[in-house]
Amino acid sequence: MRSHRRRDFLKGLGASVGAGFLFNPFLDSIAEAAPGRKPKRLLLFCTMGTAPSIWKPTSVSGETPTFSESTSPLADVKQHVVLVDGLPTGNPGNNHGAPDALTGLGFSDPAKLISVDQFIADKLIAAGTKTQIPSLLLGAESTVSGGRSPYYRKDNLPGIASPTSAYSTLFGSAIPSNTSSDDLLRRRKSVLDHLKNEIKALEGNLGSEQKYKLELHIDSIRQIEERLSNASSGQTGGCSVPTKPATDPANPLQANLLHMDLLVGAFACDITRVGAIQWGSDQAMNVDLPDIGLKGDEHGAMIHTGAPAHLDLIKLEKWLSQRFVDLINKLKAIPEADGSGTLFDNTLIAWCRDMGDSPNHNQNEMKFVLASGEGGYLKTAPGGRYIKSGERHERVLLSLCDAMGVTDFSGFGDPNLRSKSPLPGLSAS
Repeated sequence: MRSHRRRDFLKGLGASVGAGFLFNPFLDSIAEAAPGRKPKRLLLFCTMGTAPSIWKPTSVSGETPTFSESTSPLADVKQHVVLVDGLPTGNPGNNHGAPDALTGLGFSDPAKLISVDQFIADKLIAAGTKTQIPSLLLGAESTVSGGRSPYYRKDNLPGIASPTSAYSTLFGSAIPSNTSSDDLLRRRKSVLDHLKNEIKALEGNLGSEQKYKLELHIDSIRQIEERLSNASSGQTGGCSVPTKPATDPANPLQANLLHMDLLVGAFACDITRVGAIQWGSDQAMNVDLPDIGLKGDEHGAMIHTGAPAHLDLIKLEKWLSQRFVDLINKLKAIPEADGSGTLFDNTLIAWCRDMGDSPNHNQNEMKFVLASGEGGYLKTAPGGRYIKSGERHERVLLSLCDAMGVTDFSGFGDPNLRSKSPLPGLSAS
């Protein structure tokens, strides 16, 4: 008699009726329900470069940083945060618009360009993780002033700039007009009922032990469906569709605040496992923040004027740091549907930059802010961690791959990188 693995049962059942989108969230919940070091999701928070003098900690004791004014909001979540500094790209003299930041490659071989978000999304699909949207790219003004996004698949990939368009893309097809999230969950709950004949046929080909295992899996799916149903009623957490934006704000920063909610909602409903939000382009970002008295273009008015104090850039970076913290708190507020903690507990967030030293237009010291939840991928400390490394910045990108279970790096980044491995000291395992 042919042997069947437990996960193969469920994959076969899902495929037999083309139920990939509805069924795979349950498969993945069963397969990943036990807490572990590997996150389910990756979130990229992408901005233009900064000025090293305002970003670096004011002091470091061992690896414990004292946050600068521009990064001070991160102190509220310091137990989750790792700052990584000093990493050059393979082409440190590259300027605005260079693809290095998320690809590990410069201009030399455009046909091989693929950013880490696209590479990971492809690997997840190859491993059997199917979601409605493999990689969700959002960002108002992501191509303003002729700039580029950091996302690549040979050609540059712009993010969705319009929050109303993003909402329609994410939730318009998932929840048809006049259909509530409760209705959607009921539809998902009926999947096993539609598979009765297939389950019965499969049972006829199994021995008693394998049949028992199949019954255990089916019971597990029923339990997860019950949790999801409770979640939609407000009893626990899970899929919660964000409010549909009434219109697209003229202020791009306000538009990105809506994008943040949409991205969190997409994670909660398992519409995607890889998401990114970009603030402006590599060339410009129009800033209008009357609450903190800040207005002007980030590049021309804040990075290249006002030096050496960079007072307006400090204000903007502090505002962006608070948005990074807001994302963490939004993810913390939503329980996983499978009971394995919160969305944040199963998400790795990476703040990535176009350049490490924008005033001098170079990539000599790229900077990252990484955050993960309790028992997550990162090695964290109660006071936060600051790592200064002279290794190539691509090794942090390889750490993002490793976190998402991708350990075959062929086809990504610089093929001549001497140490084609994750950055030492980041992972908790």
